[in-house]
Amino acid sequence: MNKNSERKNSKTLSGKVFLKLIKEANPPKWIIFFAIVLGIIETVVGLLVPLFTMKLVDQLVSSAFNFSYMLLFGIILIMQTVSSGLSFYFMTYIGESIVASIRNRLWRHVLRLPISFFDDRQSGEILSRITQDTNIVKALITQHLITFVTGLITIIGSIIFLLLIDWKMTVIMLISIPLSILFILPLGQKMYKIANATQDEMANFSANLGRVLANIRLVKAYHAEKTEGKYGEKNVHNLFKFGLKEARVQAFVSPFMTFVIMLVLVILIGYGGVQVASGALTAGALVAIIIYMFQITVPFTQMASFFTSLQKALGAVERIRDILFVQHEGEGEHAKIEVQSAEQNISFYNVSFAYQEDMIIKNLSLTIPTGKMTAFVGPSGSGKTTLFSLLERFYKPISGEILLGQTSIYDISLQSWRSQLGYVSQESPLMSGTIKANILYGVEHGVSETAIQHAIQQANAWEFIDRLPDGVNTQVGEGGMKLSGGQRQRIAIARALIRNPKILLLDEATSNLDSDSELLVQKALQKLMADRTTLVIAHRLSTILDADQIVVLERGEITGIGTHKDLMQTHMFYEKLVRQQLKNEV
Repeated sequence: MNKNSERKNSKTLSGKVFLKLIKEANPPKWIIFFAIVLGIIETVVGLLVPLFTMKLVDQLVSSAFNFSYMLLFGIILIMQTVSSGLSFYFMTYIGESIVASIRNRLWRHVLRLPISFFDDRQSGEILSRITQDTNIVKALITQHLITFVTGLITIIGSIIFLLLIDWKMTVIMLISIPLSILFILPLGQKMYKIANATQDEMANFSANLGRVLANIRLVKAYHAEKTEGKYGEKNVHNLFKFGLKEARVQAFVSPFMTFVIMLVLVILIGYGGVQVASGALTAGALVAIIIYMFQITVPFTQMASFFTSLQKALGAVERIRDILFVQHEGEGEHAKIEVQSAEQNISFYNVSFAYQEDMIIKNLSLTIPTGKMTAFVGPSGSGKTTLFSLLERFYKPISGEILLGQTSIYDISLQSWRSQLGYVSQESPLMSGTIKANILYGVEHGVSETAIQHAIQQANAWEFIDRLPDGVNTQVGEGGMKLSGGQRQRIAIARALIRNPKILLLDEATSNLDSDSELLVQKALQKLMADRTTLVIAHRLSTILDADQIVVLERGEITGIGTHKDLMQTHMFYEKLVRQQLKNEV
């Protein structure tokens, strides 16, 4: 299939998706009805204006002025103005409601996409799809769709009235329309390609902005302002070039349309003047013909803008479609079971997993006893974090099974399974908002103030929250930047305690803390781990000496399982890690 056929098929598919999105938005039908009716009223009244003008001019020429006729003409103009304003408002309402529906659907879909989707894309790019691409769709609906429909009616009506007034002058005028179309249509495909490329570059620019602003401290700490400045300038320059390409197309279309209009106007005035002088045409009829000419050419020009906007919108819908067509987590799940009891062993049977071609987990089998603490140790890249990701169902193994008791975790509904898990990481990310909002993050049912207070106390967080002027209503800043690392960790532990998870995943929550904070966090973790199945990724081996089971991972394979005492006697690599850390701590 050649590129032209591919582009045609892509545009056709985007058009179908666009119509489907509008249908699913289900805007109020009574508003659509009123918008169409008012648009038609405005158009019909507008078609009558030249006829009234013709009569009025002929009356003035013959000195037979009729005041009641003038009053009726004024009423018609007022009707046109009112219907135009109301039609515009209703059509804008429809456009805004459709785009709001598309944005809501897109946002809900993005939130449910698998982690692998976000691994391959920058957040700024996704942001551009939800905001800028939907804005382009909105512009088409609110600014161009109603004018396109009413413009068609105006053109057809004007041609009918012109044929009744003087068919010869009508033919002269109509010859210019197909000639203009022959010149303008090829530019539509070019505008489609330019619009697509512009939006892709805008997405890249947004992605770059998001990347830099999210890591602005890193940029400043390493004096990377100049480097990032050059990178940003490159994005801006590319957008500038695409803007110029679009301007070149528009620079041809607009002057060409003006030239056609002026040429037809000169011909009509010249020919019409001769007809008026000969008595074959009245002065009022000539004025009406000129007005009808503008009522044809102006909508025709607006249609050129409509097709340009349509090309842009189809490009935007194509990118929206690319996101909506990605299968989200849990899609297609039917009759999934709920977790009746999470107090069962978790088993990995011959599990393998690869990121693209890179095999991370290799034929791993392991049983994690319920209510016990299992720790994972090993060098970086050995697969510890990947095991957690598989357990959280962020990814799916390429082979093997993960079971809760005798049930595959993939036979359990995603919501039910993840509600059993609590996760505390090294970074303990917080969302912008209050401490209370972060503790309750993701909790849908009501939680009493007593329960919140109890979680805070168990997490050893009350001692610093109580000193804050606004207490639990204190704003934490973006990413929790207003709090120390130890404070963020304790809020994360309180967040886990509120959820009361049966299975706890700890990515060594104390590895980056000072000794005082570490002691407080360690005490909080002991309360959190009580009577729970706990999996720990250990960076400081001193924190897992009492683990019921320690699993040594090397290059995605288990090379040892046992208690600390057993492994010290039987596993040379583990013994080496322990002695090396003890030496470093000394």
